[in-house]
Amino acid sequence: MTQNTQNTQNTQKAQNASTDRESVLAIGGTGKTGRRVAERLAARGVGVRIGSRTAERPFVWEDTTTWEAALESVNAVYVTYYPDLAFPGAAETVEEFSRFAVAHGARRLVLLSGRGEEGARTSEDKLKASGADWTVVRASWFNQNFSESFFLEPVLAGELALPTGDAVEPFLDADDIADVVTAAFLDDQHIGKTYELSGPRLLSFREVAAELSQATGRRIDYIPVTFDEYRAALEEHDVPVEFADLFQLITDGRNAHLVHGVEEVLGRKPRDFAGFARDAAATGVWNA
Repeated sequence: MTQNTQNTQNTQKAQNASTDRESVLAIGGTGKTGRRVAERLAARGVGVRIGSRTAERPFVWEDTTTWEAALESVNAVYVTYYPDLAFPGAAETVEEFSRFAVAHGARRLVLLSGRGEEGARTSEDKLKASGADWTVVRASWFNQNFSESFFLEPVLAGELALPTGDAVEPFLDADDIADVVTAAFLDDQHIGKTYELSGPRLLSFREVAAELSQATGRRIDYIPVTFDEYRAALEEHDVPVEFADLFQLITDGRNAHLVHGVEEVLGRKPRDFAGFARDAAATGVWNA
């Protein structure tokens, strides 16, 4: 039997399983990766339920009473934790949810984790100990942070004021993450595997600003600030100051190297930031 034939059979088994149950609960199913995973699974005939505060069956991490209804008639879960697995209390919540999900019939769990995050590793271990058939996907910072969330307003304002100095990061495209996660759900060969993902090159935020300037046709500057200045700015905008700590993952260099999980799972190179910036600019999202 060829590898392609085996992969086709595994995919067909996953699709057949979705005919008698809604197969996947996509937590954060309206977010950057969750939305993309839900779209890909649905396109392959897999039943998907969106897990969010505004869903028909709401899912709220902080409200355990929402979990049972969200898990009804699903046998797999895409686990994304907000605000971040590195935040205090995340590991305990992921542990409780993972055991709850397995006990309610959702044995297949795919966790979106972070590269180099000690807190995230604890959450990974808690999920693995639940008895689930697990896959862990560790991701670098997303390209789409500049077009869909954290850094969109600074890009529109023309200034990225961040505490990163000249440190570099292998920015990763959310579409690549979604492709890897989708593959993990559709093929049992990914059970028990941990994949580390990155983009194809290292970029500083100064270089990111230059790429965005070229893509948008207007000037976008990188302005280095201190951690204290950045925390003060977060407080001013009612954003948890713990987000500032995530920049330590960049400034201490722990992730300043490329990894090859995208190639390992998908057999192709990850998308480059320049291609992302060009396509995002064409949508008008950065029109000031």
